Amino acid sequence: MDIGSGPRRIAAALAAAWMSLAWSAPALADPPRLELPANLSAVIDFRIVLTDGERSFTDGGFGKSRFGGGGEDFDVHAVPAAAQLVWHGPIAWNVAGSVAVAYQDEQDQPVDLIQAFATWRPVPRGATRFSVRAGLFWPEISLEHHGPAWQVSDMITPSAINSWIGEEVKVVGIEGTASRELAGGRLSATIGLFGFNDTSGTLLAFRGWALHDQQSGAFSRTTLPPLGPDMAGAQPQWTTPTLEADHRIGYYGRLEYQMVAPVTLSAFYYDNRGDPMAFTDDLQWGWRTRFLNLGARLDLGRHTRLLAQAMTGTTLMGQDPGDPDIWVDTRFRSAYLRLTHEIGPVALSGRLDLFETRQRGEYVYPEDGETGWSLTGAADWHLTDQAQLILEWLHIESDRLARLRVGVPPRQDQNVVQASMRLTL
Repeated sequence: MDIGSGPRRIAAALAAAWMSLAWSAPALADPPRLELPANLSAVIDFRIVLTDGERSFTDGGFGKSRFGGGGEDFDVHAVPAAAQLVWHGPIAWNVAGSVAVAYQDEQDQPVDLIQAFATWRPVPRGATRFSVRAGLFWPEISLEHHGPAWQVSDMITPSAINSWIGEEVKVVGIEGTASRELAGGRLSATIGLFGFNDTSGTLLAFRGWALHDQQSGAFSRTTLPPLGPDMAGAQPQWTTPTLEADHRIGYYGRLEYQMVAPVTLSAFYYDNRGDPMAFTDDLQWGWRTRFLNLGARLDLGRHTRLLAQAMTGTTLMGQDPGDPDIWVDTRFRSAYLRLTHEIGPVALSGRLDLFETRQRGEYVYPEDGETGWSLTGAADWHLTDQAQLILEWLHIESDRLARLRVGVPPRQDQNVVQASMRLTL
């Protein structure tokens, strides 16, 4: 397919298909409703994907999206992208539990545990409210994900920041939250202690940022692209995101303020206190990963909202005894701005992402760093209260000299067009 006209022809064809379904909306006015047993819910996502560009990181490449392309030609994928089953219900007085299991196409473990935690919310006896959560879960960082299934609303692909949170920042721990009314708004503070997140940072250092909707499972591995010559024998070509290597407790803290005005501001600091010299029998290393994340939500009206997040941090790995030099020292940062406007049952969204990593370690080189940006546009149409159709176009450009290891130019761009039929039961 010709690269110049290909994206326009594909986008036009998918837009025409989407509009033809829109014209058939009256036929879906009173569809039969599918019900699951009490306390169970499910999300099923079938997808048609058209993509060009380089091989995906899921296939051992440096590609930034979940689906790889065929160079200048477009590849077509029709896949059952994901299916999640969630149990959420009472365990005891004021205590509720959530367990989520997911099937994800082409994962190392196609079916895996995603989250499993209990939440205690005592009845408020004063102006201050308390809650405690414990188990396996994602800390509250993303402004794009919602619910026990941790789904992105109105789009398919989360930002670079929240794609990374989904794959490398899941913890086994306990957190406590207190909130209180302040100056007409509400201030919330959260403190968390955790383990089993020692490898957080591996993907950012060796692959870089990515934009995708895959979620790390409790027992899954993620493939790494080809490593540099100094790291090839020290780190296997995969990483396990949920792992304990050094038996040290990490921590995080979060502040959020919901103002009287339709504005919510948040700040999150994370430190896994990883030991860069710790490693397992499989050579999975401890990484000292720290970052600061700032978030803002602005409701511009009943049907329009603006989201923004910015993250900056460092991750360190490897050190020879008696040598102060760190093997891998990666600085990373990213930010996005996302606008969503609802028109009846249709939500239109656009997002701009910027991302960057810088390398300063002894066993990595400047070519292992990267710069990049992406632009995403999506239309989400709720056909019924259970079915939604999402059409999304994602364009990514990035520059990383390490791509020369797999014989492709350092600067790459990619277009991913997806049509998702999502059923929520």
